[in-house]
Amino acid sequence: MQIQVVKSKIHRVKVTGADLDYIGSITIDEALMEAANMIEGEKVSIVNVNNGERLETYIIKGNRNSGDITLNGPAARKVQRGDIIIIISYGILDFEEAKTFKPSIVFPNETDNTLT
Repeated sequence: MQIQVVKSKIHRVKVTGADLDYIGSITIDEALMEAANMIEGEKVSIVNVNNGERLETYIIKGNRNSGDITLNGPAARKVQRGDIIIIISYGILDFEEAKTFKPSIVFPNETDNTLT
């Protein structure tokens, strides 16, 4: 049997932009992506702490150390600049492997989205 588990999480990061006219996705600072073991194009779930909205999209790599967290396209309607969100990706593992798997979880500075 296989189950879906948390693979990576960027916990409580501040939205720096919302671009409704973009084609879709979330732009994430490359340094945060690396720290959380996420890659460009990966499917992620977004949880907005401020309003409870939940959505799924995919990652676009942002400039390294920019602190950029921008929701693009329709997802821009679900957030406002300054909102705090949680970004989660999942993986599918065999049940026994999942018991010992350790996800990559990062806790950026909520003020400027830098790694502490």
